[in-house]
Amino acid sequence: MNAENTINRNDEKIFTWDFFLIFGALLFSALVMYALMSTVTEYATSMGTSASIAGLVSGIYIFGGLCSRIYSANALERMNWKRLAIVFLSIHFLACILYFFANNVALLLIVRFIHGLGFGASANAIVTIASAILPKKRFAEAFGYFMLGTTIAVGLGPYISGFFYDHWGALGSFGLATAFSAIALLCILILDIGKYDLKSNDENEEIADIEKVSDSMDAESKYGIIDKIFEVPAIPVSLFTGLTSLGYVSILSFYRLYAVETNLVSAFSLFFIVYSIVLVASRPIAGKIQDSYGDKIIVFTGIIAQAIGLFLIAWMPSTLTVMICAVCAALGFGTLNSACTAIVTRDAPINRRSYAISTFYIFCDGTMGFGPALLGSFVSLSSGYAPVYFISSFITLLALPIAVYALKN
Repeated sequence: MNAENTINRNDEKIFTWDFFLIFGALLFSALVMYALMSTVTEYATSMGTSASIAGLVSGIYIFGGLCSRIYSANALERMNWKRLAIVFLSIHFLACILYFFANNVALLLIVRFIHGLGFGASANAIVTIASAILPKKRFAEAFGYFMLGTTIAVGLGPYISGFFYDHWGALGSFGLATAFSAIALLCILILDIGKYDLKSNDENEEIADIEKVSDSMDAESKYGIIDKIFEVPAIPVSLFTGLTSLGYVSILSFYRLYAVETNLVSAFSLFFIVYSIVLVASRPIAGKIQDSYGDKIIVFTGIIAQAIGLFLIAWMPSTLTVMICAVCAALGFGTLNSACTAIVTRDAPINRRSYAISTFYIFCDGTMGFGPALLGSFVSLSSGYAPVYFISSFITLLALPIAVYALKN
C-alpha cells in the first residue's frame, strides 16, 4: 500500500529532471524568438530599408512558423517526437548561424522565413512532449509552470538582446541567439522521450501503428481532409484565444510609438517588467484555481481584465493606467495563453494532441502575425495611436461570447 502511494505521489510530481529539460527547450527557443524580434528590425533599417519592409522582416518569421505548424501536426502523429524536435531545432540553430551571412534585406527575409520554419514545428513538438511529461491530476498547474519559460523569454529576451546589440552590434545579438538555440537543442538531445512516446519504442511500434490506423479512419469519417490540418473541437478555444492575442500584439507592436506620443516613455519602459513579475506570480496560482474550480473563472476574468487595461491606456494614458494595463495584460493573454493551451491539450485524444496544439498556435500566431497590419490601419495623423487600443479592447471583448460557447460544458 505504501509503495502504491509512493508511485502515485511520484506520478503527480511536477519538478522532475524531464520537466527541467523540456522547460529548458521551451525557454531557450523562445528566448531566440523574442531576442531577435527586438533587434532584427533595427538591423534591417540600418541597411537603409523602410519601416514597412523592416516590419515584413519581423513578420515573415511568424509566417514561416505557421507553415511548419501546419505540417508538424500530422508529422507528430506519424513520426518519433524526439526525431522531429531534433530536426527542426537543428534548422532553428542553423538559421541563427545564417544571420551572420545575411548582409542584405533579401537574404535576411529568406533567413527569417527558414528560422520561422524551424521554430514553429519545434515549438509544437516541445509542447506535445511536455503534455505527455506533465502529471495529469495537476495538469493546469504544471502547464502554468512549464509556460513560465515563455514568460521569462518575453521579459528577458528583448532586454538581453538589446544590451548585446548596443555593445557588439548585430553580430553580438546573432551570437546570443545562436547560443540560446544550441542550449535548446541540447536539452532535447539529453531528454529521454521513449517512455512517453510509443513511436520511439520499437517493441510498441506495431501497436502504435494499429491504433494510428484505427484512429485515422475514425477521424476521416468525421471531418475529412480538414482533419489533416486542424483538430476541429479545439477551434472555438483557439479562436477566442487568438482574439485576445490580437489585443496583446497591439501593445507589443505599437507601445514604443504610443509612449512617445503620450510622453510616457519611462512608464512604458517598465511595462514588460511589471507584466513578467505579475505573470510569474499569478500563473501557478491560476493553474491551481483552474484545476480546482474549472476553466471558466480563469478565462472570463482574463478576457475582461485585458479589455479593461487596453481601454484605460487609450482613454486616459498615464503612468498609473500603463501599470494597470501591464497587470491586466498579464492576467489576460499572458495567463490565457497557458490556461487555454492546457484546455485544448487536456481535452484532445492522445493521438490528436499534436493537432490540437497546432490548431491553437495557428490561430494565435495568425493574429499576432497579421494583427499589426490590421491595427495599424486605424492610425492617422489626427487620431494618433489611441484608436489602436480602443479597437483592441473591443476585439478582446468579442472573445467573451465565443468563450461562453466554447466552455459551455
